[in-house]
Amino acid sequence: MAAPGQEIVSPEHDPAPGGGARPAPPDGLPTPRRYWAAATVMTGISLSVLDTTIANVALPTIAADLNALPAQAVWIVNAYNLAVVMALLPLSALAERIGFRRMFTFGLILFTLASLGCALAGTLWQLTAARVFQGVGAATLMCMFGGLVRNIYPLKMLGRGIGINATTVAVMSVLGPTIGSAILSVAPWPWIFAVNLPICALAMLGLRHLPEVPRNDVKLDWISALLCMATLGVFISGVDMMGEDLLRGIGLVAIASVAGMVLVRRASRQAKPLVPVDLLRIRPLAFAVGASACTFAAQMASYVSLPFYFQQVLGRPQLEVGLLMGAWPVGTAIIAPLAGRLSDRYSAATLSGIGAAAMVAGMLWLAVLPSSVSNWPVVLGMFVAGVGFGFFQTPNNRALLSAAPRSRSGAAGGLQATTRVFGQSFGTALVAIAFSVSAAHGPGLALVLGTVCAALAVLVNTVRFSKLRA
Repeated sequence: MAAPGQEIVSPEHDPAPGGGARPAPPDGLPTPRRYWAAATVMTGISLSVLDTTIANVALPTIAADLNALPAQAVWIVNAYNLAVVMALLPLSALAERIGFRRMFTFGLILFTLASLGCALAGTLWQLTAARVFQGVGAATLMCMFGGLVRNIYPLKMLGRGIGINATTVAVMSVLGPTIGSAILSVAPWPWIFAVNLPICALAMLGLRHLPEVPRNDVKLDWISALLCMATLGVFISGVDMMGEDLLRGIGLVAIASVAGMVLVRRASRQAKPLVPVDLLRIRPLAFAVGASACTFAAQMASYVSLPFYFQQVLGRPQLEVGLLMGAWPVGTAIIAPLAGRLSDRYSAATLSGIGAAAMVAGMLWLAVLPSSVSNWPVVLGMFVAGVGFGFFQTPNNRALLSAAPRSRSGAAGGLQATTRVFGQSFGTALVAIAFSVSAAHGPGLALVLGTVCAALAVLVNTVRFSKLRA
């Protein structure tokens, strides 16, 4: 039952523009079309995740080949990530207006051409520019993953579909650096981008199987789109700067906060705004967004700080660090399908609360290990944290996507992706702050701060359980 004053939103029936009820779209796709559509989305996920991680291992090689400084070469990664975060919400709003299938096709073509541009780049600025376009292409794909899954699978199988996607993300996160290293061992660096071309061609074969949902006929607010891009771009830049110049970084974050408040005020007066503040009035969705931001902050704070922690505190060599880091995504990949099936039967508050608690346990275990410990206890802590993350992520994403009306599934998917990137950026900022406070104890402090974020996710799920149960 809804609380007093809370609007009940049906995810299956949405008002038509001229009044009355718009016919509900089919509850998922029939087989075998569902399998083809799911495989196409999984291929898109693989491309976007792969290019988030595969370029990292090649940075020293690229810098040497293009006669660039290491600090300049980092922009090969930063340009991609910044383009993704700035474009997610505007592109998700655009997808609702021009159609999911058409938007996915555009994103895939842009990603393909940008990958070719990366492979052919002869200077650092050419490569960086191509990476910006590649990031926009990736954002075009990423902003629709949630909405596409919501329309590919019937509601009773939604958790299973999200679990498959989470498994794909986890597996590609593990394989990205490995594939990059393998390519560099037998070929020059342009091939780490050229490898995308046959994968993109394969994905294009499945475009016709993707679902199409009723379009949003509200005119796109370009002023809000520019405000959104500026807000997120300045915020991420400020977060990145905190490690080098704390005051300037805080200043940029403050400017982004003011722009964000203007953006939210503008959106609150619109029916179907670009920044979907209207969806946050749906309490299950709002709780899912809050829990997701906390958990992804914990995940990224751990991912960034743990390599330093393993080397500086536990004294592990570089080769062992890579193996130890792999235990986290392996745990996520193993548990995500089971979490998806359970999320179709049990509440997200219960399952996600258990997952966040397991993250806290695994991260605390890592933080208190003595420096003389063997690798197996470290692997155990990483595995438990990864299992907890996977057990949290799928039920929480299901709650977020299923709470939104079907006609706003694109906006819900964009909100989901933006929340993830925002949480990860905040987690990165925590690591930068921890290192600026103490270079010697920074890795341990960052791990503790990440654990606090995971504990906040447990708190959000506890409140969610009590409020939605009432």
